[in-house]
Amino acid sequence: MKEVYEVRMHGRAGQGAKSGSQLLAEAAFKEGKYIQSFPEYGSERRGAPTVSYTKIADKVLKSHEPIVTPDVVMVLDFGIMRSIPVAAGLPDTGILIVNTRVCSDEIKKLAQFSGTLYGVDATGISMELLGMDTPNVPMLGALVKLTGIVKMASLEDVLRAHFLSKIGEEKVQKNIGMLRRGYEEVFK
Repeated sequence: MKEVYEVRMHGRAGQGAKSGSQLLAEAAFKEGKYIQSFPEYGSERRGAPTVSYTKIADKVLKSHEPIVTPDVVMVLDFGIMRSIPVAAGLPDTGILIVNTRVCSDEIKKLAQFSGTLYGVDATGISMELLGMDTPNVPMLGALVKLTGIVKMASLEDVLRAHFLSKIGEEKVQKNIGMLRRGYEEVFK
Protein backbone atom coordinates (compact mmCIF):
# COMPACT_ATOMS: atom_id res chain seq x y z
CA MET A 1 0.00 0.00 0.00
CA LYS A 2 1.18 3.53 -0.69
CA GLU A 3 1.96 5.82 2.23
CA VAL A 4 -1.60 7.17 2.49
CA TYR A 5 -4.49 5.67 0.52
CA GLU A 6 -7.23 8.24 -0.08
CA VAL A 7 -10.87 7.74 -1.04
CA ARG A 8 -13.31 10.55 -1.78
CA MET A 9 -17.07 9.87 -1.88
CA HIS A 10 -19.50 12.21 -3.59
CA GLY A 11 -23.23 11.92 -3.07
CA ARG A 12 -26.29 13.59 -1.73
CA ALA A 13 -27.29 13.82 1.92
CA GLY A 14 -29.19 10.69 2.85
CA GLN A 15 -27.34 8.35 0.47
CA GLY A 16 -24.74 7.33 3.01
CA ALA A 17 -21.49 8.96 1.85
CA LYS A 18 -20.65 9.94 5.43
CA SER A 19 -21.60 6.51 6.81
CA GLY A 20 -19.80 4.73 3.98
CA SER A 21 -16.64 6.68 4.71
CA GLN A 22 -16.88 5.80 8.40
CA LEU A 23 -17.52 2.10 7.72
CA LEU A 24 -14.51 1.91 5.40
CA ALA A 25 -12.30 3.67 7.95
CA GLU A 26 -13.45 1.40 10.78
CA ALA A 27 -12.77 -1.72 8.69
CA ALA A 28 -9.23 -0.44 8.03
CA PHE A 29 -8.78 0.35 11.74
CA LYS A 30 -9.91 -3.18 12.57
CA GLU A 31 -7.06 -4.37 10.33
CA GLY A 32 -4.49 -2.30 12.25
CA LYS A 33 -4.33 0.73 9.96
CA TYR A 34 -4.37 4.40 10.92
CA ILE A 35 -7.43 6.18 9.64
CA GLN A 36 -9.30 9.43 9.17
CA SER A 37 -12.89 9.83 8.03
CA PHE A 38 -14.72 13.11 7.80
CA PRO A 39 -17.52 14.72 5.77
CA GLU A 40 -17.82 18.11 4.16
CA TYR A 41 -21.20 19.57 3.35
CA GLY A 42 -23.02 22.84 3.19
CA SER A 43 -26.65 22.96 4.18
CA GLU A 44 -27.60 19.91 6.19
CA ARG A 45 -30.69 18.82 4.32
CA ARG A 46 -31.63 15.61 2.57
CA GLY A 47 -30.59 15.73 -1.08
CA ALA A 48 -27.91 18.41 -0.70
CA PRO A 49 -24.52 17.56 -2.27
CA THR A 50 -22.01 16.02 0.15
CA VAL A 51 -18.46 14.78 0.01
CA SER A 52 -16.76 12.49 2.51
CA TYR A 53 -13.11 11.59 2.86
CA THR A 54 -11.35 8.45 4.05
CA LYS A 55 -7.61 8.23 4.58
CA ILE A 56 -5.92 4.91 5.38
CA ALA A 57 -2.24 4.54 6.26
CA ASP A 58 0.33 2.35 7.99
CA LYS A 59 1.52 5.28 10.10
CA VAL A 60 -0.07 8.09 12.10
CA LEU A 61 -1.88 10.61 9.92
CA LYS A 62 -0.95 14.16 10.86
CA SER A 63 -2.70 16.14 8.13
CA HIS A 64 -6.43 16.75 8.47
CA GLU A 65 -6.86 18.32 5.05
CA PRO A 66 -9.58 17.42 2.56
CA ILE A 67 -8.46 14.99 -0.13
CA VAL A 68 -7.45 16.79 -3.33
CA THR A 69 -5.58 13.98 -5.15
CA PRO A 70 -7.54 10.81 -4.32
CA ASP A 71 -6.66 7.28 -5.34
CA VAL A 72 -10.36 6.48 -5.75
CA VAL A 73 -13.46 8.59 -6.26
CA MET A 74 -16.85 7.04 -5.60
CA VAL A 75 -19.96 8.74 -7.01
CA LEU A 76 -23.10 7.64 -5.18
CA ASP A 77 -25.41 9.86 -7.25
CA PHE A 78 -24.86 9.98 -11.01
CA GLY A 79 -26.73 13.29 -11.37
CA ILE A 80 -24.26 15.11 -9.14
CA MET A 81 -21.67 14.90 -11.93
CA ARG A 82 -23.65 17.50 -13.90
CA SER A 83 -22.83 20.20 -11.36
CA ILE A 84 -19.76 19.05 -9.41
CA PRO A 85 -16.34 18.14 -10.87
CA VAL A 86 -16.21 14.79 -9.05
CA ALA A 87 -12.96 13.66 -10.71
CA ALA A 88 -11.05 16.84 -9.87
CA GLY A 89 -7.54 15.85 -8.77
CA LEU A 90 -8.06 12.17 -9.64
CA PRO A 91 -5.05 11.08 -11.69
CA ASP A 92 -5.56 8.96 -14.81
CA THR A 93 -4.07 6.07 -12.80
CA GLY A 94 -6.85 6.48 -10.22
CA ILE A 95 -10.19 4.70 -10.14
CA LEU A 96 -13.61 6.27 -10.65
CA ILE A 97 -16.55 4.17 -9.43
CA VAL A 98 -20.00 5.44 -10.38
CA ASN A 99 -23.45 4.31 -9.27
CA THR A 100 -24.77 3.55 -12.75
CA ARG A 101 -26.24 0.77 -14.86
CA VAL A 102 -23.98 1.48 -17.84
CA CYS A 103 -20.35 2.63 -18.19
CA SER A 104 -19.85 4.87 -21.20
CA ASP A 105 -17.64 7.49 -22.76
CA GLU A 106 -20.44 9.97 -21.97
CA ILE A 107 -19.93 9.37 -18.24
CA LYS A 108 -16.17 9.83 -18.58
CA LYS A 109 -16.76 13.05 -20.49
CA LEU A 110 -19.28 14.28 -17.92
CA ALA A 111 -16.81 13.47 -15.13
CA GLN A 112 -13.92 14.99 -17.11
CA PHE A 113 -11.89 11.84 -16.49
CA SER A 114 -9.86 9.80 -18.94
CA GLY A 115 -8.73 7.01 -16.59
CA THR A 116 -10.46 3.79 -15.60
CA LEU A 117 -14.20 3.97 -14.98
CA TYR A 118 -16.15 1.27 -13.18
CA GLY A 119 -19.88 1.07 -12.58
CA VAL A 120 -22.15 -0.73 -10.18
CA ASP A 121 -25.94 -0.46 -10.04
CA ALA A 122 -25.83 0.35 -6.34
CA THR A 123 -29.26 1.98 -6.36
CA GLY A 124 -30.81 -1.04 -8.06
CA ILE A 125 -29.16 -3.42 -5.59
CA SER A 126 -30.24 -1.41 -2.54
CA MET A 127 -33.80 -0.99 -3.84
CA GLU A 128 -34.06 -4.71 -4.53
CA LEU A 129 -32.63 -5.90 -1.22
CA LEU A 130 -33.56 -3.12 1.20
CA GLY A 131 -36.38 -1.25 -0.53
CA MET A 132 -34.63 2.12 -0.28
CA ASP A 133 -31.98 4.07 -2.17
CA THR A 134 -28.89 3.60 0.01
CA PRO A 135 -26.09 3.02 -2.48
CA ASN A 136 -23.17 3.36 -0.05
CA VAL A 137 -22.92 -0.31 0.95
CA PRO A 138 -22.93 -1.82 -2.58
CA MET A 139 -20.41 0.86 -3.58
CA LEU A 140 -18.14 -0.27 -0.74
CA GLY A 141 -18.34 -3.83 -2.04
CA ALA A 142 -17.19 -2.60 -5.46
CA LEU A 143 -14.36 -0.66 -3.83
CA VAL A 144 -13.12 -3.76 -1.98
CA LYS A 145 -13.08 -5.82 -5.17
CA LEU A 146 -11.23 -3.17 -7.16
CA THR A 147 -8.68 -2.14 -4.53
CA GLY A 148 -8.43 -4.76 -1.80
CA ILE A 149 -7.83 -1.82 0.57
CA VAL A 150 -9.70 -3.73 3.29
CA LYS A 151 -10.96 -7.29 3.60
CA MET A 152 -14.59 -8.03 2.90
CA ALA A 153 -14.83 -9.84 6.25
CA SER A 154 -13.71 -6.67 8.06
CA LEU A 155 -16.47 -4.63 6.41
CA GLU A 156 -19.03 -7.31 7.21
CA ASP A 157 -17.94 -7.28 10.87
CA VAL A 158 -18.18 -3.48 11.00
CA LEU A 159 -21.65 -3.51 9.40
CA ARG A 160 -22.81 -6.04 11.98
CA ALA A 161 -21.30 -4.11 14.90
CA HIS A 162 -22.82 -0.81 13.74
CA PHE A 163 -26.28 -1.93 12.82
CA LEU A 164 -27.33 -5.11 14.62
CA SER A 165 -28.79 -3.33 17.66
CA LYS A 166 -30.35 -0.61 15.48
CA ILE A 167 -31.96 -2.56 12.63
CA GLY A 168 -31.87 -6.24 13.64
CA GLU A 169 -30.39 -9.37 12.13
CA GLU A 170 -32.61 -9.53 9.04
CA LYS A 171 -31.65 -6.05 7.82
CA VAL A 172 -27.99 -6.58 8.74
CA GLN A 173 -28.04 -9.67 6.50
CA LYS A 174 -29.62 -7.60 3.71
CA ASN A 175 -26.82 -5.02 4.08
CA ILE A 176 -24.19 -7.76 3.94
CA GLY A 177 -25.98 -9.06 0.84
CA MET A 178 -25.76 -5.56 -0.71
CA LEU A 179 -22.05 -5.43 0.09
CA ARG A 180 -21.47 -8.80 -1.57
CA ARG A 181 -23.58 -7.92 -4.60
CA GLY A 182 -21.61 -4.70 -5.10
CA TYR A 183 -18.43 -6.78 -4.99
CA GLU A 184 -19.78 -9.32 -7.48
CA GLU A 185 -21.54 -6.93 -9.86
CA VAL A 186 -19.03 -4.12 -10.37
CA PHE A 187 -18.22 -3.80 -14.07
CA LYS A 188 -16.02 -1.89 -16.48
